[in-house]
Parts: sequence; structure tokens; C-alpha cells
Amino acid sequence: MDIPALQSSWRDVEKVGDEAVLYFYSHLFMAHPDVRAMFPVSMATQRGKFFAALGRIVSNVDKIGADPSFVQQLGRDHRKFEVVADHYPAAGASLLATLQYFLGAAWTDSLAADWAEAYGIVAKLMVVAAEDDEATSPAWWDAEVIGTDRRSIDVAVLRIRPTEPYPYVAGQSMAVEIPQRPKMWRYYTPANAPRADGTIDLNVQIVAGGHVSAPLAREIRPGDTVRLGAPIGTALTLADDLRGDLLMVAGGTGLAPMSAVIEQLDADWRETGRTTNVHLFHGVRTQWNLYEHHFLSEMANTRPWFRYTPVVSEDPTYPGAKGVVGTVAAQAHHWQGYTALVCGSTPMIEHTTTALAAAGMPRSAIRFEQFDTVAEQEPAAAEAPAAIGADTIPAGAGHEVTTWR
Repeated sequence: MDIPALQSSWRDVEKVGDEAVLYFYSHLFMAHPDVRAMFPVSMATQRGKFFAALGRIVSNVDKIGADPSFVQQLGRDHRKFEVVADHYPAAGASLLATLQYFLGAAWTDSLAADWAEAYGIVAKLMVVAAEDDEATSPAWWDAEVIGTDRRSIDVAVLRIRPTEPYPYVAGQSMAVEIPQRPKMWRYYTPANAPRADGTIDLNVQIVAGGHVSAPLAREIRPGDTVRLGAPIGTALTLADDLRGDLLMVAGGTGLAPMSAVIEQLDADWRETGRTTNVHLFHGVRTQWNLYEHHFLSEMANTRPWFRYTPVVSEDPTYPGAKGVVGTVAAQAHHWQGYTALVCGSTPMIEHTTTALAAAGMPRSAIRFEQFDTVAEQEPAAAEAPAAIGADTIPAGAGHEVTTWR
């Protein structure tokens, strides 16, 4: 298989942009009209997800053998969309048809064979992972909304309870579908460690023009039922071999996984009298966005192992730390021997990891999730300098995983 040829041809198709994406979906829906019902009515956020994920995976198929976990998780995750093995040949045929159409004379028999082989490898990994998962887990979990709490102008906290046991650990995320927006799954991170009563708290940042965040925060009522996908992610969970202390840097509702891990550590401390030392920096634009300030301040005053620094970027009258949270955190301490957990928008994560590395923290000690996203847009100036680039929703608030579906 000629991997450089795959990568080169993919770059050529990427240059076409939305036209190639539209061609792919037109081909798929015309050849297999029955799959159209699997997609949301509005395809606005769907466009580009297939090309952003599958194309990159296929064109780097030589690396999958060393670590197939992402592709396998993608296969398991597709179960909530009701994707089955028979759908993969349909998607593959439309992918190859799209490549052939836009590559023209560059689409040779050998290149076609390479793309078909690469797609087959990826599809097999996804299908087998989904089939194995089917033996032990449902495609999704139903969860009842227990309560809602508007914490600030643009942040709401929802408490939900799955109707069946939901096996997640603190720091993981799950996809959520609400009845007001069928087929529009968004990823949220529980803001609590697993509880005996099964309840889960979700921090929801209302995004201007967001298809899901606004109805989730404003329209969902106690008694409503939402769907949850399988829990995913390990970067923000507490590893069994964790050594040393923890630095947590959160932007906006990227606070959610940090809150869950802190709750887990607090339970350990109350049970054993020992736990890891933690310093949390929470960055927001304005003071009223510090939606967990009272709780975190009380924790800092009553837990010898916990320190909390709120950081505000756009209010010069704020009496505490001001500026970009990643910069403030990097300059606050040497952090030698610490492990850093970082959660927020993509530019916030990029800025924070760069700032911490420049301050001397090894990049291997900086952990964050790497969900590829086509997300609802949210301002991120509180979390990173505007020059960094386009903003995306914080991982702790809500985001879409990029998939062909």
C-alpha cells in the first residue's frame, strides 16, 4: 500500500472543500436513500465530519496497527447512530466515487486499490469492535432529567439519572441526544464522579446559535428523557500509576471533568485521610461565569490538599487573578513533578500546553483529550489569546466527535 500516495491524493481532495463533501453525501443518499433517515434533518454541522475523520484515518492507515484504539472506539460509538456492518460498504463506495470524481486523471487503478484496501482495514476494525461491544453494552442509555439549575447567564447544570447502570469513571465524556434535536449528538463530560444513586451532573454552556446547547439548557425539563452514548476518553481520568501532584487548568465549562476528578479525590481523602495535592485554575471571561466559585472556595478552605485560583480575563475591576488562564497557571509555579490536566476549547488547550512547556513542564506530563470536533462555536477569549485561531466548544461543555455518520 502506497501511503504517501494516499496522503497526497487526500490533500488534493481536501482542497476542493465543501464541494467534495456535498458530492459524497449526494452519492450516498442517491445510492442508498434508506440511510438518509439516520442523519439529522439539518446537515449544516454534519458536513465535513466524514472527511475530517475517515479520510485522515485511512490516509494514515499504516499507523493504526500500532494503536487501533481510536478506530475501534469510533466503531463502538457508531452503534448509537444505528450503524450496522451493511452500511460500511455503502459509505466506502461513495468515498471512492468522490475521490475518483475529483482526482480525475490522477485516479489510477493502483491508487483505487490502495484506497479500497485502506478503507477495508478501517471498516473491519470498526465493525468488529461494534460487534464485540454489542455483546456487553446497549447502543445507548436512556436517562431521566431529574433537575435543572441556571447557574449563570449562559451556564446551566442538569442532573440526570440513567435508567440502567451507566459505567463511567470520573473524567470521561459521553454523547448526549435530546428529544428536541434528534440525531444531533453532542459530547458532554459529567461534572461528578459516579454516585450511589446513579445521578450525573452536566455543565451546559449556552452557545449563541447552537443547535443543541440552547434547547438543552433552556427547554429541557424534569421528567424529560435524554439518550447517552457509551463513555469515552481516558486522558483526564486518574491513572492507577499516577505519581506526584496535579495541576488542573480549565477554561469555561471545561471545569466539568476537573470537578468529577476532584470529587473522586475528595472521597478518597475522606475515606483514607490521604490523597493527591491539587491546584485548580479556572479561567473565564467575567466574574459571573465562575459558576462553581462558592463550592470551590469552600473546598479550598476545608481541604488541605486542594488549592483554587479563579482567573478572569475581561473584567479589569476583578480583584483576583486576571489574564489568560494558561499564562497565569504557567507563571504561578515551577510545577516540577506535577501532572497537568487541561480542558477547554482547542485554542485554550494549545495555548496552555505551550505555556506550560515553555515554563519547563515536560509535554509528556500534560494531559488533555483530543476529540476531533466540528463544534458549536463559543468565544474563547477568556481561555486563550484571540490570535491563536478559531474557537471551539470546550470539551467539558459539549462537542461532536467527527465521524462519517
